[in-house]
Amino acid sequence: MLRKLMASATVAAVLAAGPAAAEEITEINFGIISTESSQALQTSFGPFLEDMSAYLGLEVNPFFASDYAGVIEGMRFDKVDVAWFGNKSAMEAVDRAGGEIFAQTIKDDGSEGYYSLLLAHVDSDIDSLEDVLACDGTLDFGIGDPNSTSGFLVPSYYVFALNNVDPRECFNTVRNANHETNALAVANKQVDVATNNTESLYARLAKSQPQAAAQIKEIWRSPLIPSDPMVWRANLPEELKQEIYYFFMQYGRMGDMEKVKRERDILANLSDGWGPFLASSNAQLIPIRQLELFRNKVRIENDETMSADEKAQEIAAIDAQLEELEVYAQVVAPREAE
Repeated sequence: MLRKLMASATVAAVLAAGPAAAEEITEINFGIISTESSQALQTSFGPFLEDMSAYLGLEVNPFFASDYAGVIEGMRFDKVDVAWFGNKSAMEAVDRAGGEIFAQTIKDDGSEGYYSLLLAHVDSDIDSLEDVLACDGTLDFGIGDPNSTSGFLVPSYYVFALNNVDPRECFNTVRNANHETNALAVANKQVDVATNNTESLYARLAKSQPQAAAQIKEIWRSPLIPSDPMVWRANLPEELKQEIYYFFMQYGRMGDMEKVKRERDILANLSDGWGPFLASSNAQLIPIRQLELFRNKVRIENDETMSADEKAQEIAAIDAQLEELEVYAQVVAPREAE
């Protein structure tokens, strides 16, 4: 794990002599996770990808998939070159698909994070997490894509793991869907409770479908989640990675006032409203990795099918990984932030 985390600190050496270094790139596929419909994402990302194409002198094509895993697999098989991910899906892309974080989104107001939510209909008697965790088997629950940070990982830990609750035993039904679909399912009373996030609900749905958003209430909010990362496949040619990196870092930040304003307007229409990008690295994933490990630890501690020895071995392995991450966070990550 530590080796994967440190990959971003040795970018110049990664596969420099491998086949990809000699690869001739004629176009770039830009992966976009399915937070809402492909049509809506195409509309919002289109101007940004056109600017990226003009800057690089290469065709930049949007790459859509029905779920987050489709974008991850696209990167794994070199069908996706650069992608916008959430932190959980970025972790999968780094670990399984040869991805590497190089930038981080921020809000147009400068904030660097967002929150996972639980939603219910405004007319519902469900008003709190305690109401949700009554677990009487009567509620229909909508959870996010398994590779979604705010839709799946964060609520899985804070809502379920910490409260020793298995969603399959708590609710009448549990179904996976993207943020937009889950929010609309709550608004239309197709599910009783669903996961979501502040970006999807307050920045996107409230603008695109205000009548539906007005039918939804927030009943739980998570701790802050770091803003989404941008990931490229690590085996891209180094010269191209440098050009991509510079494009992201200067976008909405450098040039004459007209150019900067135009680019800021484009960024403001992406996702929940972005500002200029920040430099980042795989170190951004440390709290997400810790969250995943803690969730697994709680699950093992409460697994009645495992023997005491099996539990001890599994927990010891998790504790070792957590210790390794803590060392990395204290020693390497601060240096990368300088």
